[in-house]
Amino acid sequence: MKDGLAFIAILEALEQASELTELQVLSERLRDYFKVDHLVYHWVSGAGEQYGCGTYDPVWVQRYIEKEYLRVDPVVAGCYQRFHPVDWKMLNWSTKPAQAFQAEAIAHGVGNQGFSVPIRGPSGQFALFTVSHNCDDDTWAEFIETSRRELILVGHYFNQKALEFEPDRAPEAARALSPREVDAMTFLAMGYSRAQVANTLSISEHTLRVYIESARFKLGAANTTHAVARALQHGLIIV
Repeated sequence: MKDGLAFIAILEALEQASELTELQVLSERLRDYFKVDHLVYHWVSGAGEQYGCGTYDPVWVQRYIEKEYLRVDPVVAGCYQRFHPVDWKMLNWSTKPAQAFQAEAIAHGVGNQGFSVPIRGPSGQFALFTVSHNCDDDTWAEFIETSRRELILVGHYFNQKALEFEPDRAPEAARALSPREVDAMTFLAMGYSRAQVANTLSISEHTLRVYIESARFKLGAANTTHAVARALQHGLIIV
């Protein structure tokens, strides 16, 4: 059973972090808290600058870079097309390059299971927050069921810090959302489709679209995905 106070303490440490190197230490604390083999955070700014921290074997990290596995990694390709969390089993591992990549990753201790939270920020920033582990499907499904909300929350905490440390970035104030706009953004962040959100809120999809567009305007977001990310980053919604 996870210790809720320990999780709160880690979030507070994230809020107080003053440099990127502290995120590495916190990634190790979170790995131990969640009792998984690995936990990794990686972001790319709109200008192409990159930062990563996590617990993968440095040998694997170096090989990943040298072999340019970014081009064949189904996790990166799959998450870039989504904004809701992704269980790796839902991704396309059917090609020979993907299967070879997966086998090598497992051989380097990455694990046969994974869960990634794609995060998008202002000016083209894209990030992934990932946990991976070696276990059977039932054990992993139970872990995701009980840890999903915490993983999404801490992923966005990491991202907010990375954005704060980005050079020359001035903080932007976010306008408050209405209760219905908060509801709409929250369900979208949880991975609901628009039809599911409308049904849950007992409104038409047309009305839902009005709420989404209003929230997007208030948040200064380029699209719905960006609006959800900004709402999470500003603490206007928590999932």
